Amino acid sequence: MVYDMSDHVVQARLDDATAKILARLRRRTGLSDSALVRAGLERLCEELPTTTPRSVRGLGAFASGEPDLGSDKRHLAGFGKEKR
Repeated sequence: MVYDMSDHVVQARLDDATAKILARLRRRTGLSDSALVRAGLERLCEELPTTTPRSVRGLGAFASGEPDLGSDKRHLAGFGKEKR
């Protein structure tokens, strides 16, 4: 895979334990630090769940004819109370 890396530079400070992990991976794989970081980011992206923006189901699906239905508490008078 060919990467265009002209505009994307990342610097990171690693603690000793993480630096040892990076060195061990470099020896085991023969990959450069940059290649390992790219592979790690790709793997993390694949493993994280895809999130979608939250939305309200049915929003705009019904026409009440009341322009202030969601903001005027008078529309909720008696809501949830049992009618006799």
